[in-house]
Amino acid sequence: MAHLFEPLRLRDVEFRNRIMVSPMCQYSSVNGMANDWHFVHLGSRAVGGASLVMVEATAVTSEGRISPMDMGIWSDAHVEPFRPIFRFITERGAVPGIQLAHAGRKASTGEPWKGGHAVSAAEGGWTPIYAPSAIAFAEGWQTPKALTVTEIAELVRCFALAAQRAEAAGAKLIEIHAAHGYLLHTFLSPLSNHRTDQYGGTFENRTCALREVLAAIRKVWPEGYPISVRISSTDWHENGWMIEDSIALARMLKPLGADIIDCSSGGLVPNVRIPVGPGYQTLFAQRIRQEGEIPTISVGMITDPAQADHIIRTGQADAVMLARQLLRDPYWPLHAAKALGHDMAWPLQYERAKPR
Repeated sequence: MAHLFEPLRLRDVEFRNRIMVSPMCQYSSVNGMANDWHFVHLGSRAVGGASLVMVEATAVTSEGRISPMDMGIWSDAHVEPFRPIFRFITERGAVPGIQLAHAGRKASTGEPWKGGHAVSAAEGGWTPIYAPSAIAFAEGWQTPKALTVTEIAELVRCFALAAQRAEAAGAKLIEIHAAHGYLLHTFLSPLSNHRTDQYGGTFENRTCALREVLAAIRKVWPEGYPISVRISSTDWHENGWMIEDSIALARMLKPLGADIIDCSSGGLVPNVRIPVGPGYQTLFAQRIRQEGEIPTISVGMITDPAQADHIIRTGQADAVMLARQLLRDPYWPLHAAKALGHDMAWPLQYERAKPR
């Protein structure tokens, strides 16, 4: 029976345990560039013992950023700032990963501490923004331009180019962001996709854009390196994307080269009721793992070592991904090892502070 501190292997990449750093937007980039903040933020989590350190949602085009201060990888100039960060993460025994994203109809918004609402050009925003259909996220938000088939093809190419840049920078895992109401998620859900062409209507058509992105990345991404896909397992809306859709999608993605599904939920439409609580999304990871027959990651209010270990030991997921808990405590994996009776090595520089 696997446990939280048992290594996990995906393709040729081994993760030293089952604790992963969730991609967490820092809203601290100028022109999409990584900087010293990101070096310290990401590097400290590698020092803290996580097995995968994931860069935040990283835009594959400039207009695909959530905010003007988002991370980007839409040009070759973005590669070099990542290299020392990924090198340090690797030296500390963790796997460097990056989440490739396009914000879609949630683009051109302010940083959370500025309200997170749509921003004008005077505030650093931009227009147009893009989505499968010309439907705004909410009242007061910018109405997106519906993508043409040619523009969709270009976006698929941008995802593949971003993957090549990520490899050049030293990443060893890519995650495709198809959750939380961003571009690829809006293709999946009938609530946001009202197209009548090959990218809309049927389940097969609505999943086409994501499948094309995955296939394009798999062609250029090293065969020995894994690909994760983050999905919203449900929209929490009776007329939206459901867990049964996610299971069917997982079965389609695995033959195309997906290695693990990161199982989140929600974010597509506002004002839905979500039963938030400890491990509230773990059931999705369990069902997709069992019925979709693919490894999964459980996310969402996982804070306690025993809770995380239980998720792995009971086969609910193959790994756990922590966000806010790792913001509060970058060294949570080291403390969790102690709590669960595992002898995890501390960095030599910190050895004298290790609890006995």
